[in-house]
Amino acid sequence: MNQEKNHEISLQTATEMTRLYRANRPGNFPLSEAFGVAAVQKLLATKGAAYLRVYYGMKEDREVHAILVAADADGQDILPEAGAGSASSEEGGILEDAFRCPPFCPGGGPPLGGQ
Repeated sequence: MNQEKNHEISLQTATEMTRLYRANRPGNFPLSEAFGVAAVQKLLATKGAAYLRVYYGMKEDREVHAILVAADADGQDILPEAGAGSASSEEGGILEDAFRCPPFCPGGGPPLGGQ
């Protein structure tokens, strides 16, 4: 995997992409999800982390949620041992339970959070 890839896009591209998504998203997909900085920093501090991977999962209510994990330089997920509770920064962790939009939506409307 190329760790030096620049993932940035322009505001115009992001606006066009989110507008298209809003116009076509299934009802069980959120408009956005927000994760706390401390939780994301802890995940990125996982020993050997080179990437942040986003998976999509579905709960019993059929709502789709983002699931975040750290991955190493070879692209392999860094996961806690099966059955483990809260993970340390050595063994990796898994984030979910974000603040979903709706109802936790950005104010001010477009460009990215528009209606």
